Amino acid sequence: MKKVLGGSLLACAAAWGHHGVPSISLTGVDGPGAPLETTSSSTLPEGSFLGYLKLDHAKYKTYTSARDGEMDRTDYWLYGLGYGATPYLSAYVFMPYYTKALDDSTMVSGFHDVNFQVVLGLVYDEGFKLARKNESLDDMEDWHFTIFANGTLPTGNSERKDAGGALIDPGMQTGFGEPSLMVGASMTKWFGNAFTFVGDCSYNTFFEHTYDDGTKLRFGDEYRVNGAVTARVYEVPKSRLRVDASLEANYLYLGRDEEDGVGAEATGGSILYTTPSLRLTYKTISAAMGVKLPTATDLNEEDLQQGSEGKERYRFIFTFSTLF
Repeated sequence: MKKVLGGSLLACAAAWGHHGVPSISLTGVDGPGAPLETTSSSTLPEGSFLGYLKLDHAKYKTYTSARDGEMDRTDYWLYGLGYGATPYLSAYVFMPYYTKALDDSTMVSGFHDVNFQVVLGLVYDEGFKLARKNESLDDMEDWHFTIFANGTLPTGNSERKDAGGALIDPGMQTGFGEPSLMVGASMTKWFGNAFTFVGDCSYNTFFEHTYDDGTKLRFGDEYRVNGAVTARVYEVPKSRLRVDASLEANYLYLGRDEEDGVGAEATGGSILYTTPSLRLTYKTISAAMGVKLPTATDLNEEDLQQGSEGKERYRFIFTFSTLF
């Protein structure tokens, strides 16, 4: 007999990339697991809201022992609210807050550009169909997919200046100055036991912005491919408590930035991260944490890209979410 579990989704994870565009991952006490960074293929229950918080703390390698303005750390906070419009369509709004600190005590903090996302859920069951309102455990073993699209609006500050009135580096700003767009897709397969496979891919592009000093800059396009295996390692069904462990491979390709129409030096390249993590799910609350480590890098000007992706010592990631 099939056990109906629809509406039990609750946990959320958001991949937080180079320029702050999130993607969503959901799971519940029953059924497939959800990793920390890779997007799983679930939508919110119809009529439900999801509150979400994420911290991505990055500590960077420095090239010298002197306090000479190298990037020391970044803290990316992400506050989100989601709503299940239908069983197959969810919508989100995210408000990011950045802190970027150099080793000479220079620090920039502030809210970044607001981000909107829509997610369409699909299931493959003798053909592609829209995600269902209620699913049995057997239904959950079907291949699930999502297609998602994001857009940001330039609500952050892209024109911060130093004490001398000079424009600070665009990489230290808390806004792009222009909208950005992202599209992606995910797939999830639960094997009906403790294991779940999750994969996603996405493409992120940016519009050229002209700064107050006349400089024109377009951030390079970003491509991501992620894969994860999640295992249920502990559960107390009576208490609706569950613990999952995940291992992820996160690939990021950064296109070269363009300054005044010319490729900018010391930008772009590719990075492969390895991310082990744990997730605790209790009723309608979920918390997860993990460490994201750059395990292979191929940056365009490796020796000049201190403070960029791939030059982290580590990234510590924490998420908290609740469904209501």
